[in-house]
Amino acid sequence: MADRAEEQDRTPPTAPPSAAAPAGPAPEPPPAAPARPLDAIDRDILRILQTDGRASIRSVAERVHVSRANAYARINRLVEDGVLRGFGARVDHERAGQGASAYITLKIVQNSWRTVREQLQALPGATHIALVSGDFDVLLLVHTPDNRALRELVLTRIQSIPEVLSTRTLLVFEETDLGPLPDRSAELT
Repeated sequence: MADRAEEQDRTPPTAPPSAAAPAGPAPEPPPAAPARPLDAIDRDILRILQTDGRASIRSVAERVHVSRANAYARINRLVEDGVLRGFGARVDHERAGQGASAYITLKIVQNSWRTVREQLQALPGATHIALVSGDFDVLLLVHTPDNRALRELVLTRIQSIPEVLSTRTLLVFEETDLGPLPDRSAELT
């Protein structure tokens, strides 16, 4: 029984069922109400969960010096406000069999962002998509098993999207995730 209570305590709150992600491409979200302002405790909670998304509610509460109920309510509010979009794991893509990584820049037909985004989200290995300004329109991060699979992804899948005018592939030789560090806490305020 104690194990089950600890497991429930460890599980962060989730968004209401209506906010659960669908199996296919994500629909365009409704205009969000402005998020409530974050205080120092909220920012500390965010930093803790960014560092360890598996931290228990009890652990978070102790580290920010609030009750478990208060920590739970704050995390739930951060989820409801869309500040916390989910809980995940940082993956070493090479050890997970995805040894080739690349940033791919795309120039696309004007006003085709939503259509292109839906098609890019369906690509195997796509992990980050951004609409950007500058010399290109879209920045896409992909992880594939090897260079052959990367070439197939770019030449066959991405360049066959009618709204994609051109691509440029930038191979990633080495990458480092930058998480919240204690000395970065002032930057979050």
